Amino acid sequence: MSSLNIRESPKMFILYCSLAGFIAAWGISGLLVSIDLISQSPPGSFFGIIGISLGYYDPFTAPLIGFVLHVVTGTIAGNIYGQVSLFWKRMSPYSARHGLKTGMIVGVVLWAVFFVPVASLLIQPMIDNFNSGITPNQYVYSVASSFNGLYGIIIGGSLIFHLIYGALLGYMSGRMTDIKAFVYPKTI
Repeated sequence: MSSLNIRESPKMFILYCSLAGFIAAWGISGLLVSIDLISQSPPGSFFGIIGISLGYYDPFTAPLIGFVLHVVTGTIAGNIYGQVSLFWKRMSPYSARHGLKTGMIVGVVLWAVFFVPVASLLIQPMIDNFNSGITPNQYVYSVASSFNGLYGIIIGGSLIFHLIYGALLGYMSGRMTDIKAFVYPKTI
């Protein structure tokens, strides 16, 4: 195990995991542009779907809201990972190698517990509704029509993206724990 005593500095440990979640969410957000390429929609449309589902129909505001919520969710997931790791030592990213494994488990859990239900119960019905009815504006119509019929590809592809997010989260958390990032020597 690492020489960082998690019991002595649980705040730092949670900070490591939160920061790793933030960085991993930014990294995976860059990869999500590939979803836009597959659906042949403008860059940012994946995040636009999130904003549209919350009632933001503006072509600038919807992707921005979606992106910010995506990064905030990734940061919160990292924080929860750190908190759970304090109480469940087997999930603790005490090294980069172990963090990689446990982070991928976290990625699969996030996919199964959060992404699949939201995509299935909120996003997909909204896309279907916009494709078969009246849409608020042309932007919403173009984004909804771009994702029409891609539900299976998005669900399957998102599992891969969540595995990558988890791997980044766990590796970085474990590595920060290894090198004791942000820990200063005690002064007497």
